[in-house]
Amino acid sequence: MRAYPFLVLDNLIQQLAALQSLSPVQIASAVNALTTESVSVETKAAFLTALAKKGEVSDEIAAFANELLTRSIQPPLDAETRSREILDVCGTGGDHLGTFNISTTVAIVCAAAGVIVAKHGNRAITSKSGSADVLEALGIKIDLSPADAGAALREHGFAFFFAPNYHPAFKHIGPARKLCAERGQRTIFNFLGPLLNPARPTAQLLGVAKSELCEPLAQVLQSLKVRRGMVVSGKVGQSQLDELSTLGTNTVAEFYQERGFSTSTFDPSKLQLQSATLNDLLGGDCEANAEIIRRILRGEDRGPKLEAVLLNAGAALFVAGRVRSISEGWELAKGTIQNGAAWKKLQALRSA
Repeated sequence: MRAYPFLVLDNLIQQLAALQSLSPVQIASAVNALTTESVSVETKAAFLTALAKKGEVSDEIAAFANELLTRSIQPPLDAETRSREILDVCGTGGDHLGTFNISTTVAIVCAAAGVIVAKHGNRAITSKSGSADVLEALGIKIDLSPADAGAALREHGFAFFFAPNYHPAFKHIGPARKLCAERGQRTIFNFLGPLLNPARPTAQLLGVAKSELCEPLAQVLQSLKVRRGMVVSGKVGQSQLDELSTLGTNTVAEFYQERGFSTSTFDPSKLQLQSATLNDLLGGDCEANAEIIRRILRGEDRGPKLEAVLLNAGAALFVAGRVRSISEGWELAKGTIQNGAAWKKLQALRSA
């Protein structure tokens, strides 16, 4: 006889309190309970809290991601598109540093440089402007149907996959996440968002706000069959940025089919960068950030914001296999902006 979903979570809460990790079968049961409307918000929040306090290991995060991906709506991609490298560039958020939408800018630059980009994202949760908010302010459609998003990926080399349109089960998890947030409690969903791209990218640059998460999340990406991946966290003074930082040392965990898994640090002082502080990278609301992006893509901003984009675009183009090094990717991204291709790409996406 099957246990009631709320009893499943109660039992798992006891196991987590004993600091025992969950098996993939148990996680499948937990996801079923979390997405069952009749299970109380309090019970769901208690489970997510117990899991966070125990500490999520990479196998648990991977199992949650796999289970949630099986419940997601899959966009139809044609065989030719699927055969190519498909890139996603995103961060987990949560650094609370107030920078402009660096990874969204990078995504447009990479698409202009000839890489297929499937950008997965949502509206702002921990910042003033999420990827969906700023793309909407730029005039790019964010609510395409799965079929239209697949067509956009084929025809324009870029599509935005708005998370709520692809993960209907989340409507039953959202209230518990909100309750945890009100209590100041993070949950596993702080990590999961960037891992749940329904287009199943083959290459991914993922930024995290804690350097200790780089290696475990790179392991998760590998388990999700991403072929080429890089998980990064950058230092800004005593804080950490969920992007590659031009202002301090970066922690990098990466893997490639032909090279295997490795971890390292990257010091941007080796680059000839302009003197800058965090203030030079700050953004605002979606309208302010959209104007920052327009200035960068038009080639009008040649300061620290541009350099932050070039560094992250260089890494993204390298991860996508478009170039042989981050420095070569930097130069390709720079040329893509200087020759007008990045601005033309934005205009084409606006009119699509």
